[in-house]
Amino acid sequence: MRDLFAVTVAELGKMRRRPGAWVLLGAGLLLSLTFGYFIPYLSYASDSGGGGFTAGTTPEEMLTGTLPGQLVTRAISALPIFSGALVLVLGALVTGGEYAAGTLKTLLTQGPRRGIVFGGQVLACVLAAAVGVVALFVGCATAATAIALVEDRALDWPAVPDLLLGVATGWAVAAMWATLGAALGVLLRSVALPIGLGVVWILGVENLLDAVASTTLTALEPVRDLLPGVNSGSLILSVLPPGPGELPPGVADTVSGIHGLVVVLAYAGVAAAALLVAGRRRDVA
Repeated sequence: MRDLFAVTVAELGKMRRRPGAWVLLGAGLLLSLTFGYFIPYLSYASDSGGGGFTAGTTPEEMLTGTLPGQLVTRAISALPIFSGALVLVLGALVTGGEYAAGTLKTLLTQGPRRGIVFGGQVLACVLAAAVGVVALFVGCATAATAIALVEDRALDWPAVPDLLLGVATGWAVAAMWATLGAALGVLLRSVALPIGLGVVWILGVENLLDAVASTTLTALEPVRDLLPGVNSGSLILSVLPPGPGELPPGVADTVSGIHGLVVVLAYAGVAAAALLVAGRRRDVA
C-alpha cells in the first residue's frame, strides 16, 4: 500500500509538471465558459435570441441559464463528449507517454512491481479527473457570480446535496474517460494512436451509432444502450435541475440514470483491469 501511495503521488507530481495536462485543463475550462456563459450572455446582452447557437431560446432564458442556479448543468454537461475527450487524452498521455519516451523500463527497474506502477497511474488519472471537475465548478461558479452581480440578480445557488451529487457524477464520468484513455495508452503502447482513436470514437463514431440506432436501424438500440458516451450523458441528465434552453450534445435520457451509472462504473473497472493485466504480462519494449 505504501508503494502504491508513493507511485500515485509521484505520478501526480509528474502530471503537475506536464504542460499538456494544464493545456487540457485550460481547454476544458475555456469550452465550458465560452459555450455555457460567454455566448449565451452576449446573446442576451445584444437581444439576439432566436437564431444560431441559441435558437428557440428567449433572451431571458439565456440569462437564466448563466445564473448560479444552473451551475451544475453548466459545469458537467460537456463531459459526455467534449470535455470527456480531453480527459481521455490526459489518460493516454499519462500511460502512453512512458512508452513513447522510453522511460517505462527505467521506472520498473527502480523497485515497484508492475502492478503497483500501473495501479498508481490509474489512481493518479482518477484523482486528476476529480481535480478537473472541481476546477470546472469553480470556473463556472466564478462566471455565474460575475453575471449575477452585473445584472443585479440573486445569488441563488443549488442546495449543497445537489452540488455534491453533481460533483460526484461529473467525477464518475471523467474518471471513466481517464481510465479508458490510460488503458488505451497501455494496450497500444503509444500516445498518438490512443488519442486519435479515442477522440474519433467520442466525437464521431459513437454519435453516428447513436443517431442510426435512434432513427433508421433500431435493431442497434441494445448496442447503443451500452456505449460509454450515451450512458454518461444519461447519467448526467439524471442529476441536472430543470432549466431553460437545450442541453449540449450527448446529454439525453436514452437510458435511466441507474443504468448509466452501472455502465459508467463497469467501463472504468474493465478498463482498469485490462490495463493492469496487459501491463503486468506483456513485454514493455
